[in-house]
Amino acid sequence: MLGRYASSSLGGCRGGAARLDAALEFLYGREYGGRGLRPEEGPAETTPGSLEESAPGLVTWLGEVRELFPRETAEMVERHALERYGLTELVTDPQTLERLEPSEQLLRTLLALKGHLGEQALVVARRIIRQVVEDLTRRLRTDVRRAMSGRLSRDRHSPVQIAANFDAAGTIRRNLKHFDAARGQLVLQEVLFFERNTRRLPWDVIVCVDQSGSMVGSVIHSAVMAGILSGLPAFRVRLVAFDTADVDLTDHVEDPVEVLMRVQLGGGTDIGRAVRYCTQLVENPQRTVLVLVTDFCEGASPGELVRAVRGLAESRVTLIGLAALDGEAHPHYDRDVARRLADCGMSIAALTPGRLAEWLVAVTS
Repeated sequence: MLGRYASSSLGGCRGGAARLDAALEFLYGREYGGRGLRPEEGPAETTPGSLEESAPGLVTWLGEVRELFPRETAEMVERHALERYGLTELVTDPQTLERLEPSEQLLRTLLALKGHLGEQALVVARRIIRQVVEDLTRRLRTDVRRAMSGRLSRDRHSPVQIAANFDAAGTIRRNLKHFDAARGQLVLQEVLFFERNTRRLPWDVIVCVDQSGSMVGSVIHSAVMAGILSGLPAFRVRLVAFDTADVDLTDHVEDPVEVLMRVQLGGGTDIGRAVRYCTQLVENPQRTVLVLVTDFCEGASPGELVRAVRGLAESRVTLIGLAALDGEAHPHYDRDVARRLADCGMSIAALTPGRLAEWLVAVTS
């Protein structure tokens, strides 16, 4: 309805509406070029759809977007600028980067472009990455720790009063004799709480994650998840990233930011090679879980991958292949390869980190 070619019909925008229109035109005016329309003549500063943005121009535009639109809308506009229109100046210029709202989507973009960042931009990028990762860790840690804390023992009660362990039915039965008929109320003389089985899992967890570009969301959540698990008692976590080579990041597993700064997104995919490397890390097969995070798009011989997985399954390593490990758990993967691995004994799924924690509890009980 609005935009450059609506001005003559609508009479143009004035005041605050004109600022809104200009801010949107600066970005979305590029659609006209994509549709084969001739750019308007005039100086650069009067041609909002120009592709020749300078860093100061982007800084001014970002300030306008933040001031004029709600936060969610501003973040969506920034995401379109990066993904749809390729304005990488937003992240390669330190001053512009400082003005971007830290978000998981921005983190994905920074990881994809970090090889092209200058020294100053890289310093800013690391600070943003740490902020996003710490926020993500805070949100996930509670769910993971709850799943790992043990199941309720519904045949035993505990003097420890924790709301999550409240035995509602048992409390009602225990206090029925205190029912006040005159007031129609149940008077609670004793409140019951279930005992929770604290669980220590003496298992090794090997997280093997595909660092190809399409897996960036799963790479982020794998790094955070490995960091959380490494902080739990009785766990030994190993973290391996792979493309056509394998990078053992176990020494940095407690610091997801350092892990992400060392990941190199893109390149080919040799899943079989990575699984064979992880086989060397197995010390006690019956107390080892291998979490393979990949889209199963094998660039090498699928037969080699199948043989490696079958060997681990026969040695009684617990195996799960995750086509996605992120907040959405929407998988895109090679179903034929995944089916062949499932036939060898590997569970195949797409999970959120919290659901992965629940799965770990279930298979190691």
